Amino acid sequence: MQVRGALGDIVARAQAGVEWTDAFAGLDAAAFPMLSALIPYGDAMFNYRQVPSLLAELDRLPDACGGSWVVQAREMCHVVLNGSHRYLWFLGD
Repeated sequence: MQVRGALGDIVARAQAGVEWTDAFAGLDAAAFPMLSALIPYGDAMFNYRQVPSLLAELDRLPDACGGSWVVQAREMCHVVLNGSHRYLWFLGD
């Protein structure tokens, strides 16, 4: 995970990545539309208008999908919200 500025500059970087499990892959897309955008082999980007929805989904994420990445994702979301022209990137393999 990275927070990037509008020109692609890296503002913040997480140490952990999403722990891709069967439970995470099986999340209901209707209940978790933001997190459903994540795939293990592709990139996903969230802007400041999408980040509050992403935070709400992280707050109700099942324990089986948790891990240190969730804490860091929340931190990255706040970096996006506390600046201008910032985007949260989830980078796949």
